[in-house]
Amino acid sequence: MSKNLYAVIFVAVMVAVIVGVDLLFFRNHLWERLLANVGIVLVFVAFYWRFFKNP
Repeated sequence: MSKNLYAVIFVAVMVAVIVGVDLLFFRNHLWERLLANVGIVLVFVAFYWRFFKNP
């Protein structure tokens, strides 16, 4: 598969995880929700740099 397809799948999974965590755990908690979303994005960025940046 091409790198673009991997990137699209990667971003779609990241969005699904963020929305799922928001709806399941942080529905009415604004700041906790924001911090969790930032943390999830940072984990996904670290995973991307570790495994996809330099194949």
